[in-house]
This record gives sequence, C-alpha cells and structure tokens, in this order.
Amino acid sequence: MFEVLSKIKGLLKIDKVCIDNNVFRLHYKATMILLVVFSVLITCKQFVGDPIDCIGGSKEVPQAVMDTYCWVLTTFTMPNVTGTIGRHVVYPGVGFGKVNEPVKYHKYYQWVCFMLFFQAVLFYIPRYLWKIWEGGRMRMIMQDLNCPISTDTEQTDKNYSELVNYLMRNLGSQNVYAYRFFFCEILNFINVIGQIYLIDFFLDGEFKTYGIDVVRFTEMESSNRIDPMARIFPKITKCTFHMFGSSGNIERIDALCVLPLNVINEKIYIFIWFWFIILGILSGLSLIYRIAVLLGPRQFRGMLLSARSRLSLSHHVQLIADVAKKLHDQDDRKPNHLTA
Repeated sequence: MFEVLSKIKGLLKIDKVCIDNNVFRLHYKATMILLVVFSVLITCKQFVGDPIDCIGGSKEVPQAVMDTYCWVLTTFTMPNVTGTIGRHVVYPGVGFGKVNEPVKYHKYYQWVCFMLFFQAVLFYIPRYLWKIWEGGRMRMIMQDLNCPISTDTEQTDKNYSELVNYLMRNLGSQNVYAYRFFFCEILNFINVIGQIYLIDFFLDGEFKTYGIDVVRFTEMESSNRIDPMARIFPKITKCTFHMFGSSGNIERIDALCVLPLNVINEKIYIFIWFWFIILGILSGLSLIYRIAVLLGPRQFRGMLLSARSRLSLSHHVQLIADVAKKLHDQDDRKPNHLTA
C-alpha cells in the first residue's frame, strides 16, 4: 500500500512552471489521487482483511467455505421486505419474504476497487494529452525567469530579451496551442459528468440521487424511514447455499452475511457524489469563462491582463495590450490560417 502511494506522491509537488489552471489540477491531482487512495484502501480491506462473515444453518458447512461461497456468488436482499428492525425484519431487506419474492443481488462490491482505479485513469487522460501537446513549451520560454531571486543579472536580462523577441515573433500565432488546451478543459468537464452516469450504471441507477437521498434522510423524523446508504450498501444480506445432502438430494441452507466493507464503501461514494457535483460545477464555470475570453471583446482581455499583472507597471501592461491589438488588427486583414 505504501509503495503504491509513494509512486503517486510526485503528483502532489508544486510545479515550477504551471501549464494549466487550478480547476484543471483538481481533476488530475486532487481527484485522481483521492480515487487511487480509495482504491488501495478497499483493495487492502477486500483481499487482505475479512470482507464478509456469514452465519449458516448447518454444521456440515465450514465457516470459511460459507464465507467464500457467498462472497464469490454474491449476496442479496429483498427490497419489498420492510418493517421494524428487531420485530419484523433483521435488517432492511432481510426478513421472511413471500414465495417468489423479488430479490436484489449485490455484485458490485467485488469490483469497487477496480472501478475506482479505472476512474482515476480516466481523470488523468486529459492531463496526459495536454502534457504531450504542450511539449514543455512554457518551461522552455520561461528560462528560469519565474525565480524571484537571481544573482546573474546579465543572464536574466538576456533571458528577458529573448522572451520578448519570441513573443513578438509569435504573437497571434498560437491558436492551435490555445485550442488544444480548451479541448482538454472540455474533456475534463465531459469526464466528470460522464463518470456520474458511469457510477450510476455501476450501482444499478442509485447514484445520481444518492447525495440528495442521504441529505433528505438526515432531515426526516419518521422512524420508518429507510436509510439510502443501507439500501445501496447493505451491511447485512442473505445468501443461499446449495449442497448435496446425505441422501443425494440438494439441500438449501440460508445464511445471514455481514459485509463490513460496505461501511467504507458508503462513506466513499457519498464523498464522491458531493465532490463530483462540486467539480462539475467548477468545470462548467471554467468553460463559461474560457468561452467568454475567446468570444468576448478585446477590451475584456486587456482587463484580464491587467488583473493578472498587478506587480507590473500599468503603462507596461497597456503597451503590451496596444501592441497585441495592433498585431491582431493586422492579422484580421490577412487570410485566416492557424499555425502551430
């Protein structure tokens, strides 16, 4: 576990040269790391700990065999069986049902650790694409100019001069560079919204309203309320064990199973629900901001440049804005073309 976590620790370091923005980093740094940590935690509990304990009705079946059988072939609950716990039911969905009572099998818990890791990979794909397309261009043109203290004044002035010349030569010709970054931001937004529906499919249509249902449950005062976490991630389930009896007939043994792993699963997914909603909202606002910058008037870009350059002299910022406007007007008179 610690070996895996140490390999992703490098993502936590602060980059000297930033090639994206804060919302972008929430996807491939915060979210990806959280999902990997959750996956490792569930893996340790599932394959190293004791994920299930079952009580069988026969002494002929060893405890370990019953546990393995119910874990491999999944357990189930009966959604229509309700009542007061301790009087009518053992647990919500666990009681005496009618003949042919509809049951709900819970198979997902065997795949949670793999699902979380797969989601982490999906969150890193936009970052991977952007890192390839960016190709270290920002690091190359910065040339250690982001260092606040420099002892070599002559070299620093030379770097500044080269940077200014590069920007003047290539001003207005980085459209593909910008569009690729915008495309990766769109991928981030599509990914987080798509993963909400992916988890909803994984949990049999229970995830889209999971957070809302949990909040409503905490505000209800009725004693007959059903905990949505207990419905989606039951801690106690049933299992039917079939075996040959002494006479050669097939015997059916009902078992009651405890799933302590679901105590962790329910907390993980309620956190993921709120986190994905917040991340989706932030990503959507970031896209709206990006569209406004691309389609808005040039004066708006000048205001943004001034706001991001508070440590620079105002007339220097205005000079850059004027030069950019002049070159942009000249470029409008030329045939439209995009250069890398």
